[in-house]
Amino acid sequence: IHPIGQTNRKGRNNSSNASSNDPGSPWAIGSKEGGHQSIHPELGSLKDFHRLIQVAKEHNLEIALDIAFQCSPDHPYLKEHPEWFKWRSDGSIQYAENPPKKYEDIVPFDFDSESSDELWQELKSIVAYWVDQGVKIFRVDNPHTKPFDMWEWLIAEINEIDYDVIFLSEAFTRPKVMQQLALIGFDQSYSYFTWRNTKHELIEYMHELRDNSLPEYFRPCFWPNTPDILPEFLQYGGKPAFISRFILASTLSSNYGIYGPVYLYSIRDAIKDREEYLNSEKYELKHISEYTEENICSVIKTVNSIRHTFSALQTTNNFHFCETENDNLIAYIKYSQNEDSHLLVVANLDYTYPQEGMVTIPLDDLNIDSEKPYTVHDLLNGDKYIWTGYRNYIRLDPSKSPAHIFQISLHLHEEQEFNYYM
Repeated sequence: IHPIGQTNRKGRNNSSNASSNDPGSPWAIGSKEGGHQSIHPELGSLKDFHRLIQVAKEHNLEIALDIAFQCSPDHPYLKEHPEWFKWRSDGSIQYAENPPKKYEDIVPFDFDSESSDELWQELKSIVAYWVDQGVKIFRVDNPHTKPFDMWEWLIAEINEIDYDVIFLSEAFTRPKVMQQLALIGFDQSYSYFTWRNTKHELIEYMHELRDNSLPEYFRPCFWPNTPDILPEFLQYGGKPAFISRFILASTLSSNYGIYGPVYLYSIRDAIKDREEYLNSEKYELKHISEYTEENICSVIKTVNSIRHTFSALQTTNNFHFCETENDNLIAYIKYSQNEDSHLLVVANLDYTYPQEGMVTIPLDDLNIDSEKPYTVHDLLNGDKYIWTGYRNYIRLDPSKSPAHIFQISLHLHEEQEFNYYM
């Protein structure tokens, strides 16, 4: 939400030639209007921001803020504290790079400077300022490119001010690095879910997250997409893939995230041969119509309501994967302490064709008599079915609904009407 620099401003699709109408990348923070503790004047005033937070609270929502410790060449810090940056011998400043990408509109801090203590204090003051404004959730941009001891100190200092503040580590990097960030204090972490697509990959990854010491400190957040990443599965799968990946993310993990209207409306235009958005709203203002057949907002609303109601989806590690005869179908139980609140999720991993097969339900673990009928209630569409025994038939057509979220009921009410799989 901060002012955006003019120097080396990026145009559409990260072009080095920006037109007068291009807003620039919001990660190029700082201009004559201010820096990290300022609001872009076109977005409004601090009073407007306070009103936004208040209205969000009235809808049981919280505002999260992106924290990116970097600057545009126009940031006031460059004049006020040139010692916080790296300068070349010719007097020019070193801009950011992540080969092969170059970010001429962004300059990094020099954390090895002799003034690093003062820099740390200033960065802490940025977070503390926004906490004072009512922000309690921070998505931290690329924390693995900054000193870990700085983060450990900063998070501990902010927790002294307000222990309810949440820090999300936006780090797609090596596993040990991601885990170390969690160990030093990050409350949630990006995960590799984004690239786990097959039944085998998903099962293996979930056990990797659970069956060791990771649950003691690593809380994964499952993102099907990000501002930077449009996975191939979404590029080619269309609306069914967006629904399927959303349901998997929001039922496998207690924490999930989706990036923006591009996900709500299944937008999947990509740069050729790359997992990146074409015409990304990182570099231009977008106006997206909600009146489209690709709109999945109703599914997201329904699933969020289910997550709010059923505690089984408020925990990550309470899963049991069920055997399926068809590897295009994945099925898992999410257990609850309430016997009538166990959930069975079944998803079609094929976004093109209907898939069918038998699913084996662990009735003994659910205290269900295999000789008696029991009901499964699809919370996504309201359908109810009577099942008997361990193995039952599933068919999922991605063009209609790529997944079921079943509540498994121990009691059969005779007055209810049910549908049956044939």
